[in-house]
Amino acid sequence: MFDKNNYEIMSGDTVVAVWQNGELIIKNEDLLPLYLKRIHNADMWLETRAIDSHRANSRLLKKALRLAEKDDVSTVAHVNAATITDNYWIRPIGSDLTYNDVKFSDDYFSNLALKGNYDSFNKAANSKKSRTPELTNVGSFEKCWKLRDNKWWMYKKATHNEMFSEIFVYELGKELGFNMAIYERGSGFIKSLDFTKGASVNFEPASTFMGDNEDYLDVIKALKGICPTAIPDYIRMIFMDTITANPDRHTNNFGLLRDTTTGKILGFAPNYDNNMALIARGYPSNPKASDIMISLFKEVIDEYPEYEKYIPALNEETVRKVLDKINMKVRAQVIIDLVMNRYNFINKH
Repeated sequence: MFDKNNYEIMSGDTVVAVWQNGELIIKNEDLLPLYLKRIHNADMWLETRAIDSHRANSRLLKKALRLAEKDDVSTVAHVNAATITDNYWIRPIGSDLTYNDVKFSDDYFSNLALKGNYDSFNKAANSKKSRTPELTNVGSFEKCWKLRDNKWWMYKKATHNEMFSEIFVYELGKELGFNMAIYERGSGFIKSLDFTKGASVNFEPASTFMGDNEDYLDVIKALKGICPTAIPDYIRMIFMDTITANPDRHTNNFGLLRDTTTGKILGFAPNYDNNMALIARGYPSNPKASDIMISLFKEVIDEYPEYEKYIPALNEETVRKVLDKINMKVRAQVIIDLVMNRYNFINKH
């Protein structure tokens, strides 16, 4: 029986902290999750790892699993707070559970989490299985983890325009030599390869060290302190957000990678989650100098002119090449004009 008031916090098979009656007792500072270095509250940390309870399929999943308590802490405790993208987890104090005991090895509940249809619900409800990475699969879109050839892939529901926007940013980023998470098209969904390779490195979302503060200059200040080598990739990411009109960059969809053995921060995680860019919510109008994202990006370059070297050259031929490669039905010239007009506002800086 899991005791919400008393448990050990693990990194792999190392005890990094103990949560005992509302007090965090740190055992290994080097391997401690970044969130707990900032906020010494393990229950709040667990809540950040829980599936979004507002997702319809989340409610179906909890019902199929017959979870007696559906609050966020109880939800993640059901799977020892384990996730696909890091090796942090929890266990009762004094337990002999190992990391191998709690690592996920199947995707049995993936169809229910992604599709939410009755057949997948009924199948899940009649299963003797009860462990699933979906309980710690965060985010507001219906999605799931699928295991293919021993590799985890994130499948996310997507409209035609959302899928195009995600794939376009991925392909343009590759063309420009950026650090991009791998994306592929599906039928009614888009899939992305787990860039941690099954938690061979730990992904720490920016929320773990920034909270909800996504201000560009504040993020740069924080990166200067904990991982200066991540700054070039961060500049490239917000550059891409600016030219593709992606307003949905928040502190839970970018972050850092850490070594699982030493806790050392290795660098910036690949750019991912761009399904709100470009035409995902309709074709944006042509930009003006007062465009908020263009203005915010210019503020960064004003403050740090030395970062201008991270802005790549871009031309219409490159954008058209990406469109031709994707080969999806869109208003190609409108997209070319949109991207190039936004780029030119930056390039005139």
